[in-house]
Amino acid sequence: MKILIISLAGNGDTLFATPLIHELRANFPDATIEALVRWVAARDLLAGNPHLNRVHQKDLMKCGKLEALQYLRALGRNGYDYSINTHPQSRIHYRAAARLIGARTRLSHEYECSGPLDRWLVNRTLPQDYTKHAVENNLAFLPLLGAAARLPRHETEIFLPAAAEAWTKEYLTRHQLAGKKLLGIHVGSGGTKNLALRRWPLENYIELVRRLRRAQPETGILFFGGPDERADHEQIQAALGGDHLYFPATPGLPQAAHLIKQCDTFLSVDTVMMHLAAAVKVRRQIVIETPTWNPPIEPYANPFILVKNPVVNGRGLEYYRYDGGNIKGTRAELVACMASVTVESVLAAVCG
Repeated sequence: MKILIISLAGNGDTLFATPLIHELRANFPDATIEALVRWVAARDLLAGNPHLNRVHQKDLMKCGKLEALQYLRALGRNGYDYSINTHPQSRIHYRAAARLIGARTRLSHEYECSGPLDRWLVNRTLPQDYTKHAVENNLAFLPLLGAAARLPRHETEIFLPAAAEAWTKEYLTRHQLAGKKLLGIHVGSGGTKNLALRRWPLENYIELVRRLRRAQPETGILFFGGPDERADHEQIQAALGGDHLYFPATPGLPQAAHLIKQCDTFLSVDTVMMHLAAAVKVRRQIVIETPTWNPPIEPYANPFILVKNPVVNGRGLEYYRYDGGNIKGTRAELVACMASVTVESVLAAVCG
């Protein structure tokens, strides 16, 4: 049996597929199980996963249409029996990729944007369930393969290489952070569509750190992120100086995950960094509610504190659904929505 897991959306969404991958291996120990991802970071998250035979990575949105077509056709020559488009992947492009690869049985969820064409692109579907986590939506595929849940519990899985541990140890030693109380912060969010508008205002993070320095002067504060957060990090450093502030240039997500694991507390909105924190079981996880907040994307199998957004107020589905579209609302409305979360409320959660 040959199975292809298709996870072409966000990096955090790829983590949601790992419990299903583990269950497939438990059910079909001799199967060939492979994954197709879009992002290099997603490939890195699956690297070392003992339940996968191979990970294929290609940014099909960036390369030309002819190159993408040739790549998918070539991949299809592997002769997959099943392909599984994992949740959430609402855009029709992801199901078109499954059709071009051409597994005999092509599994996907049904989304609000699904139409008659989807019944040709994929041939076995399940309705998505907004009341359940994406991990549970993915595990619901098992009966369609004649399988069942065999594991005693499910967790998102990342298998950190020894090099990531070595990098973290060296970083902590160099900055004399070993044994100190550490707070990790991610100020960013996804950059596709209009997802950047779910960021908490940068000036609020700056004021939060000012107050934290007075309340917890010995706490080391680590700001995580990549090139997309570089300008924000420079602005934070210019406003606050460098005392007890650190901006680790992690080589990749595995190194970031291992360093997050050393933090006592981790603060973010719902991003891949939030899911990394859950996967490594950060001791105290705090999440600021955004318009994209819904049960399918909560930190999985890790306790967390949610700082309520008074504008969203639990109505995330009114702002954002898996229909291929943007967060609903004008730029001004969404900026005001995130600004409604006060520094006081986040400070209380961090210091509580």
